[in-house]
Amino acid sequence: MRVEILCTGDEILTGKTVNTNYSHIAQRLTELGLAVCRGTTVGDDRASLLAAFREAAARADAVIVNGGLGPTVDDLSQEVAAEAAGVPLVLHEPWLARMEAFYARRNRPMPPNNRKQAMLPEGAELLDNPIGTACGFAVTIGGRRFYFTPGVPREMRRMLEEQVIPRLLAGAGLRGVTRLKRFHSFGIGESRADALLAGIEALAPEGAVKLGFQAHYPQLETKLVARGPDAETVERLLAPLAEEVRRRLGHFILAEDDQTLEGVVLEALRAGGFTLSVAETLTGGGIAARLAPLPGAEGVFRRAVVAREAGELCAALNLGADAAAMPPAALAHALAAALRREGGASHGLAVLVAPDGGTEGAEAGGTIHIGIADPQGGAAREARLLGGREWLRLGAMELALDCLRRRLRGLPVEERVDFERR
Repeated sequence: MRVEILCTGDEILTGKTVNTNYSHIAQRLTELGLAVCRGTTVGDDRASLLAAFREAAARADAVIVNGGLGPTVDDLSQEVAAEAAGVPLVLHEPWLARMEAFYARRNRPMPPNNRKQAMLPEGAELLDNPIGTACGFAVTIGGRRFYFTPGVPREMRRMLEEQVIPRLLAGAGLRGVTRLKRFHSFGIGESRADALLAGIEALAPEGAVKLGFQAHYPQLETKLVARGPDAETVERLLAPLAEEVRRRLGHFILAEDDQTLEGVVLEALRAGGFTLSVAETLTGGGIAARLAPLPGAEGVFRRAVVAREAGELCAALNLGADAAAMPPAALAHALAAALRREGGASHGLAVLVAPDGGTEGAEAGGTIHIGIADPQGGAAREARLLGGREWLRLGAMELALDCLRRRLRGLPVEERVDFERR
């Protein structure tokens, strides 16, 4: 089955909004074995949309349209879809009632223009949106099935998984169950991971499980996609391969599936009855910003001290005037110990980052010193990472959280990563 993805909106066409919806849809379809034959972006213009719908119907087996389902005058998907299908727009009474109830639960009157969202092409199949007011719909245009989805990313993703993908798989004759297993790692590059996992697909029947990678610095996502007649069979196929991935990638695996590194760290702290304070330079408080919003963080995360220079951290943590002159490794540990003392936390994490001077070229980088203080004493880590200032900032945050994860789980903190300058 050839699927075209058609994204609408002036903000997408002009580049004001980065089109992450397209990348998500395309990746999910590819993982499931559905061929994406084309991606098209069209602005909020009736004539352009109408032409795009008709052209897509002539070259694809199915089309996913994203965006244009809102209540404003520039949201044109329903109207143009009806014109392309040669049918009138009709009011979908059940969806209108859903929207009215949505606003009533919030003690707000429904704006009159929201009624537009319940106007669908006659004969269209409603695609449920349990978390928003924009329903999706499916309609046939030029003999091809079109699936219309909202532009709000979380609404689109929910509708894609629950409404669109099952219909596409059925239309393609791909019966059964598909399962995606994800492993998130830090410190290992894509080529090295590919070499380490060579031949792993052969542990399952031919074509049953597919291995893939997605690099998004500083992490690498390793993916296993399995398809089978039922959920039990799929899990049986995946189990030995997942265990083999864990064995081969080892300590580099940070988290799995929907877990995050910061979530894993927070859970390890909470499980041990621990608390944490952090001190950061260069990262702009990025480590604290990843930990503090998580559910349950209020019982674990005590304090964050953010500064541009190490001397400012020393002053904030009541270290002596001479502390800033200490060697960076010793200073990082002293700061971590001061975080425990001043912040009343069981664990202190200090991150000192010193960018190299000069340009932002390929050889740019910097030195990172990490100090961890805990009831057992502590640990230290020094690394020199390649990349410009932003890559150094991202790498420092990831390395610091990973070191803390390793320390909490009794894993080696000093294990080198592929991004380090030798």
